[in-house]
Amino acid sequence: MCLEEERERILAVERYRAGGSGSAVCAALGHSRKWLYKWVARHDIGTEDWYKDKNRCPYFFPGRTAREIEELVRLTRLHLYSAGEFCGPEAIRWRLEEEGAAPLPSVSTIKRILRRHDLTHKRTGRYEPKGKAYPKLAATNPNDVHEYDFVGPCYLAGPIKFHSLNALDLMTRRCGVEAMTTKTETVEAIWKLWCRLGIPKYAQVDNEMVFFGSPAHPRGMGQFIRLCCFYGVEAVFIPMREPWRNGAVEKFNEHWLYKFYRRVRMDGMEDLRIESQEFETRHNSRYHYSPLGGRTPLQALAASGTKPLFPAKLPARTFSKPQQGRYHVVRFIRSDGQLDVFGERFPMPAKAVYEYVTATIDVERERMSLHVCGERIGEMEYRLR
Repeated sequence: MCLEEERERILAVERYRAGGSGSAVCAALGHSRKWLYKWVARHDIGTEDWYKDKNRCPYFFPGRTAREIEELVRLTRLHLYSAGEFCGPEAIRWRLEEEGAAPLPSVSTIKRILRRHDLTHKRTGRYEPKGKAYPKLAATNPNDVHEYDFVGPCYLAGPIKFHSLNALDLMTRRCGVEAMTTKTETVEAIWKLWCRLGIPKYAQVDNEMVFFGSPAHPRGMGQFIRLCCFYGVEAVFIPMREPWRNGAVEKFNEHWLYKFYRRVRMDGMEDLRIESQEFETRHNSRYHYSPLGGRTPLQALAASGTKPLFPAKLPARTFSKPQQGRYHVVRFIRSDGQLDVFGERFPMPAKAVYEYVTATIDVERERMSLHVCGERIGEMEYRLR
């Protein structure tokens, strides 16, 4: 199409310069007089490619990221990809932050730069960690480890806003689904999940404020931590900005979205709770998992011969400060050598830099012990409030 248009422009100018009238030339080619005179003027300038379209892209982009930063993002992405490390926008920003890049681009800016340079393709094959040992919890028996995560906010007709707290037992793949209108119901929701799944040994969660309490009082032990201590459960907080450490429940969340939320019509919270319970029962009794040898979650529970321990009546909506128990905070220590425990920072020894550190808080002793790859590297006083 472009070549035909260029031929028409050349032909129109040749006819006009040969003495043809502008009206006759335009009528023959089906164009306006303005179009003809535009190309005659371009021809008279004397450039060889006068008949070609000019680039309409603006010369200046006031809001565009500096070329130096854009090139730094591109090279960092290529370096991370080549080294077999995580190379998404968040990982790129962390690396730039470590290297002292200024100004530091936002995650959304990095995403736009990657799209502009066609660097959004995913790594092929399974990710293989490169020498950074992660303190992953072993789940050999039912209720050894539960993973918890929120989905939402989601909306029903009305509109009605809600969140779904989803739980997954890593060994049996049994799920628990609890809908709530506000996250202030989290403690009661987890207690209801335990009433159906059983009390776990470890409860693994991300770093949402509703789980740990408040950044203004990092040692205050939120109600979730207090609930866990009351029932002898050890809460485990995964590293910040690493949601894949809760990968099993994250994958289940996608299943919940596509197989339940987007397929089942629900007109209110009562419908939602009823349908959620039916989905949970259906999943646990009918879905077959290859890691379980083709069994369903309930069949895997029965085959284990383990009888889950269920909680008694929820003693209170708010718990007083516990006198015993433990909880764990896992963090990746970067070049600044700082351990971040819910906003409070502690200096780490040099051997902990670029390693995953597990900080275990002993509630009774009010001490925090530090471990790397199972080796204790330190202990300090940690007064709880």
